[in-house]
Amino acid sequence: MDPVAAKYIGAGLACLGMGLAAMGVGNIFGNYLSGALRNPSAADSQFGRTFIGAALAEGLGIFALVVALVLLFVA
Repeated sequence: MDPVAAKYIGAGLACLGMGLAAMGVGNIFGNYLSGALRNPSAADSQFGRTFIGAALAEGLGIFALVVALVLLFVA
């Protein structure tokens, strides 16, 4: 296999993490809204934890982007 083709395949596979991070953030906020509609009195106490979870998921997506860029331009 050509090393350039392998590099592009590896970068493409690393980019899957960005899509999965976006799905994770959607899942976090969807579940938060579902819980907030079921129990509105507990929504305020869970709001901060929702953003912490979203930030962690987005951090993993950004890490996947960095890995893909490193595979494309450095390795």
